[in-house]
Amino acid sequence: MNEQTAPSAAMQDIVIDSFRREDALGVAQLFRAVYGDGYPIKAFYDPAELITANMTGRIISTVARTDAGEIIGHEAFVRSAPYEKLYEAGAGLVLPAYRRRGLMVLLMEYSFQVDLKRADAEETFGEPVCNHVALQKIVVSLGHSESALEVDLMPAETYTKEQSARGRVSTLLTFGTVKPKPHVVYLPTAYRSEIEWFYAGLNVEREFVWVDSTRHAENASVGKMAVFDFAQVARIAIHRIGADFDAFTARLESEARTKGVQVFQMWLPLASPFTGVATDILRARGYFLGGILPRWFDEDGLLMQEMIHEPNWEGIVLYSERAKRIMEIVKGDWEKVKRET
Repeated sequence: MNEQTAPSAAMQDIVIDSFRREDALGVAQLFRAVYGDGYPIKAFYDPAELITANMTGRIISTVARTDAGEIIGHEAFVRSAPYEKLYEAGAGLVLPAYRRRGLMVLLMEYSFQVDLKRADAEETFGEPVCNHVALQKIVVSLGHSESALEVDLMPAETYTKEQSARGRVSTLLTFGTVKPKPHVVYLPTAYRSEIEWFYAGLNVEREFVWVDSTRHAENASVGKMAVFDFAQVARIAIHRIGADFDAFTARLESEARTKGVQVFQMWLPLASPFTGVATDILRARGYFLGGILPRWFDEDGLLMQEMIHEPNWEGIVLYSERAKRIMEIVKGDWEKVKRET
């Protein structure tokens, strides 16, 4: 990401600024005012935890503050991926009374151009929601490229106060490189044309090795699952694809289903030469393509996803032609997998 001049930090009676300890309570009040108790990252509701997270670099907050000290807007970089030097740009919100003044743009510009320097980041990513295009426009303008579509990630209840969604809400995944890392990626031949298209639109240097399901692993699988109860989402990060991959992931899925999970995401490591067999196993169980995750494990990842309900395709609103093409690819694979399973 090219270094730019920092944006103006003032806007009449509002200042865009880096987080201070005394902002923590105001940030918590802001999240409750906009989301109720529905935002999935609970640190934003806990002032003491938010202060600690900002001190340690786990969260790097940018705020919009009035002259009276009221926090009326927020944006942050958050460590949320398996690789700690990949930071998520998110948690962006503005009080309704202060919207339509360009505050979200100023918050994100300041966050990218000023506060990102406080992070030891090599890559950044965003998850702009797809019930409107405002955030999608901003992240693209800041140099991110769309690389995946997370179907039905957020429950409609998250947007109850906003009344901005009917049904579950999908998000895009967008990525921007801070420090390049060329490397080899092992890619499943089942998605050759789709993956070549995805990578062609990303500003990264990779060496492709295509693999299929005839190559089998010998070691045990290694992975970790996180279940987000309110969102009814399970995210399973696979760090090693082993000979027991089918049974290993089926066991995690079974555990998640007992907790009411509706949406499953599987992150496969593209540093593994066994992505071909893993992809075929998942497709046989109803998983479909999500997209490419640059630097997800330091090396790249592949998003596969499944849900136990009919996806809310009609609720997806997209800004760019690239995002619209990603949806065509993802929905097309969902339809194909549905026919075959």
